[in-house]
Amino acid sequence: MIKMSRVLVVGDSCKDVFIYGDINRLTPEAPVPVFNPIRETSNDGMAKNVANNVKALGVDVVTITNPNSIRKIRYVDHKSNQLVLRVDEHDYCQRIDSNLLNDIQNNHFDSIIISDYCKGFLEEDDIKFICENNKNVFIDTKKKLDMWVNDATYLKINSLEYEENKDFFDNNSIIEKTIVTKGNEGCLFKSKIYPTEDVQVKDISGAGDTFLAGLVVEYLKSNDIFKSIKFAQECTKIVVQKHGVSTI
Repeated sequence: MIKMSRVLVVGDSCKDVFIYGDINRLTPEAPVPVFNPIRETSNDGMAKNVANNVKALGVDVVTITNPNSIRKIRYVDHKSNQLVLRVDEHDYCQRIDSNLLNDIQNNHFDSIIISDYCKGFLEEDDIKFICENNKNVFIDTKKKLDMWVNDATYLKINSLEYEENKDFFDNNSIIEKTIVTKGNEGCLFKSKIYPTEDVQVKDISGAGDTFLAGLVVEYLKSNDIFKSIKFAQECTKIVVQKHGVSTI
């Protein structure tokens, strides 16, 4: 009997709300557009989006996240698909309960994904503790990087985050375990660019979550990080062709 993989996702979550509408004129009070709402969509975001993508790829997933409702509300011109305004509500959450943190153990899971959007659920010490006490830990974090990430199995960041932490990478071997996503340029790993196919992009919201989910799911199957990168890129290619935050 083949054992089914089980993944734990830990991090901050939100509701991603997209309000699509018409923009036909500017208001006379100020040079800003008048937005007439037409329709609204709502999806789980951040860590929950990672978890939903893992589940959609056929892997059993458990999520530890904040209970309060952070909401990211995006107002989008439906004709051009241009984002015109984003409003973030309740943009902070309480820190993970220490007892819950201490209960996180790898013997219950094949991999742990830390999806840290820096909203307060995980502090640096929490991430360090998870990495030191577990194996097969993948990190995607918005925090300023330091030695607390060194025990991660792999670190996933985007190109802007890489530039912001360049001094840290110049003096740390963690770069050998770091995957840098670079949008339509592909991604960088171990000084090699892995290109991606050009597609018509409708929305990049949540694309990094899908990449991370695909990376971990394929790694559990193949134990091949290079194959996992290519699979993650294929997953991301699909979701960026959809509107809003989507799962694979």
